[in-house]
Amino acid sequence: MSGTTETLRAAAERFPDEVVTSASVRHLDLPGNGGRFALITLDNGFDHTKPTTFGPRSLANLDAAIDQVQAEADAGEIVGVGLTGKPFVFAVGADLKGVEVLRERDEALAIGRGGHDVFARLAGLAVPTFAYYNGAALGGGVEVGLHCAYRTVSRAVSAFALPEVFLGLVPGWGGCTLLPNLIGADRAVTVIIENALSQNRMLNGTKVYELGIADALFDGADFLEQSLVWTSAVLRGEIEVVRQEPDRGAAWDEAVARGRTIADDKVHGAAPAAYRALEIVSQARDSDVRAGFTAEDEALADLIMGEELRSGLYAFNLVQRRAKRPVGAPDKSLARPVTKVGVVGAGLMASQLALLFARRLEVPVVLTDIDQERVDKGVGWVHEQVDMLLLKGRIGQDKANRLKAAVTGSLDRAAAFADADFVIEAVFEEMSVKRQVFAELEAVVSPEAILATNTSSLSVTEMAAELKHPERVVGFHFFNPVAVLPLLEIVRAEQTDDASLATAFAVARKLKKSAVLVRDAPAFVVNRILTRFMGEVLGAIDEGTPVEVADRALEPLGLPMSPITLLELVGPAVAHHVAGTLHGAFPDRFGVSENLGRVVAAGKRGLYTHDSGKPELDPEVLALFEVGDRVLTEEQVRARALDAIAEEVGLMLDEGVVAEAQDVDLCLLTGAGWPFHLGGITPYLDRAGISERVLGRRLLPRGVASVPE
Repeated sequence: MSGTTETLRAAAERFPDEVVTSASVRHLDLPGNGGRFALITLDNGFDHTKPTTFGPRSLANLDAAIDQVQAEADAGEIVGVGLTGKPFVFAVGADLKGVEVLRERDEALAIGRGGHDVFARLAGLAVPTFAYYNGAALGGGVEVGLHCAYRTVSRAVSAFALPEVFLGLVPGWGGCTLLPNLIGADRAVTVIIENALSQNRMLNGTKVYELGIADALFDGADFLEQSLVWTSAVLRGEIEVVRQEPDRGAAWDEAVARGRTIADDKVHGAAPAAYRALEIVSQARDSDVRAGFTAEDEALADLIMGEELRSGLYAFNLVQRRAKRPVGAPDKSLARPVTKVGVVGAGLMASQLALLFARRLEVPVVLTDIDQERVDKGVGWVHEQVDMLLLKGRIGQDKANRLKAAVTGSLDRAAAFADADFVIEAVFEEMSVKRQVFAELEAVVSPEAILATNTSSLSVTEMAAELKHPERVVGFHFFNPVAVLPLLEIVRAEQTDDASLATAFAVARKLKKSAVLVRDAPAFVVNRILTRFMGEVLGAIDEGTPVEVADRALEPLGLPMSPITLLELVGPAVAHHVAGTLHGAFPDRFGVSENLGRVVAAGKRGLYTHDSGKPELDPEVLALFEVGDRVLTEEQVRARALDAIAEEVGLMLDEGVVAEAQDVDLCLLTGAGWPFHLGGITPYLDRAGISERVLGRRLLPRGVASVPE
């Protein structure tokens, strides 16, 4: 056993619940008389739904397998060693559940060193080593392959990435050091920084090969067989693998600078992981692998003990686990089947919903509106999007034909919705309009049909109050753009019954959305929080703070966009309307900006112009503004906004709008794109001391989204 034995044994004691990966060795004769070959297969004993990971016992198993093949290589019994995974999965990196339990920096440092020590042994064997990326490869799964001399990849691979920076780590088992030396700094920055900070963008097998990470690309059906044929040819000298030497001159510095620009744009310096990764990539230019690994170890240790990573792991668990088991959802067996969907309205939002329902539920969808022109435009938009999906190769011609046939339009609601099981309205955000729509729907739909509303702020209970069967009305609030943002706020009104609610959750699952149960309260979760914090920023502007100062105030949080950019995305009219709704419900906390009202009245889409290619304050908008003489600093605006958010979250929890603070965070992560390093928002409010100052209490227990005590 190698010198890592004691390190791994100690780590295993801290992590008794590890799902252990075996590393079995089998021997075979390579094709074409290539010689005897040892193949190590990584497998945790489960199917592809539980991917293979590396915890301390798993690393120890791989270490033991390397002991065996090292002895065989030294004895001249084998000509090479290969590494592959179970069906559909190569390996997806470190077992993050083990990282969460670490309390001391020395423990974190040992995790980095343990992985390096085991993986590096592959590079030190007396025979050539090969990694066969047969399936999903993430993080340490990618890195263990980088320690091998050669790599092949399956064309069927759809998930290949170094996602560590996305979570708040660095690729710390060789990724930051080996990858730039393999494919060059610029391509490495794309994989390590740009893809990770672009919502963890994945590479497919073809792209892995094109980037130069893999030396050969084979079809999935006979991937291992073809890889072994190729391996034999390499070992016999029939194939020579030629790699381009990376440019270690100015191009290297330019790549690192590009990475810093990307990091600044995405996280604004608010999270350290990207910058630590770039420091190691920069250092890797001199090819001192040992120094690079040491730098990776130190970075891992620092980041594992940092609150940003703990928030990132907390956020990851919310999105991967809590979102799949919504708290408060009724028993699945109560859900009714949905074989046809009706959509009231044919505007952009309604058309997006129609396309989503058709794609995911694979049932007929009918759009209605007040005139044929609107109906035709809505259906036409859906057909255009289907054509775009076909053009991009995301669907085939048969699927495109079925989708187009599935989405139709009609002016006759009675005929269109008589056999619909689920009808959702997406009309103007006005209570009287929505109540009228529901009254008309109740007269034509079947007694069992669910009536759903996509309202973003209005009371679902009030909307259903005059219906004969209000128990079948449910809030079904999507976020724009519908195809991108995963959140679905499912609203239980006062009389919504369990069967209707269960059906709504079942539909959400088929739509592949993250559903959160929320109480029927003004603006629910995301819009209530965003409107509160936006109101504080606009209030500071109205009082006299320059727009650009107020807009920069939240930059240190690393939010996906500034408040004024968000205002443009939402639209001033919508934002003003929601603010008015919340002002009516909570006049002491939610104001209505008269300046924003003037912007809406003038028909302006935002406060900026983009004529020069970058946002600049619109002089016509500034001419509309009437402001006071109280000028705040960025720090004062930020404190004001964060205090307001903390107060609002506390009140929402007291009111039972959601079950727990975790649901607030899940909503912000999946509905507003708030970053993982904030954990949504409550971990940040806790670690910054804001929740205790404003509410007199933490929002999460200590050790949740923070280092355990």
